[in-house]
Amino acid sequence: MTVIATVSIIIPVLNEADNLPLLFDNINRLSPVPQQVILVDGGSTDNSVVLAKQAIESLKIDSNLLIDWQNVASVAGRAQQMNTGAALATGEVLLFLHADTRLPVDAIDSVSDAMKLAEWGRFDVQIDSCQPTLRLVSQMINWRSRLSGIATGDQAIFISQFLFERIGGYPNQALMEDIELCKHLKSIAKPACLKNKVITSARRWQQHGTWRTIMLMWHLRFDYWRGVSADNIRQRYYK
Repeated sequence: MTVIATVSIIIPVLNEADNLPLLFDNINRLSPVPQQVILVDGGSTDNSVVLAKQAIESLKIDSNLLIDWQNVASVAGRAQQMNTGAALATGEVLLFLHADTRLPVDAIDSVSDAMKLAEWGRFDVQIDSCQPTLRLVSQMINWRSRLSGIATGDQAIFISQFLFERIGGYPNQALMEDIELCKHLKSIAKPACLKNKVITSARRWQQHGTWRTIMLMWHLRFDYWRGVSADNIRQRYYK
């Protein structure tokens, strides 16, 4: 019998009311399901908190509920929110998922198999768009990640609970926390680069323009590489 690692999914949430129904549907369709899902709200001002509570209460009515759903509050900041969720996690593996990203149906099996040979890893990503340029961007993200050993948060990074605690969790910084985490992790062990894909929203490209967003992201990553502060980069990213 194959032993499946217990997985806790940790999801930072901030004004994600439009995405929560799709998120709950996606996680409930996973086979097998994770042991635990922790939504960590960073002070949403939309209907996110109410929707999450209602969805969880509805699921609890189901006598066959297999997932331990939790909905907790945190100070704002993706790194802080993910560390708050990790402190409550009971799984052997922590999977950090953005609220606008969908996992493949076999995600838990894939993570469990990968963790037999690795201590951390990530999925390939596909931006949810038929636009050829964004399909190419998705492929370039995956190639870059394989070559560099660095993953982005959109790629659903997963880490053993033991290793996450050993390195002290996500660095408490305003942005680029995923890059900094991976730099630390890859100095300890190589990542498992899963070829099955998570699907992430194209909303930022759609809102701000494809090429403008591509150029901005390249510029910000280059500036971070050359030592520009995460606070400075955050101001420009959210401008």
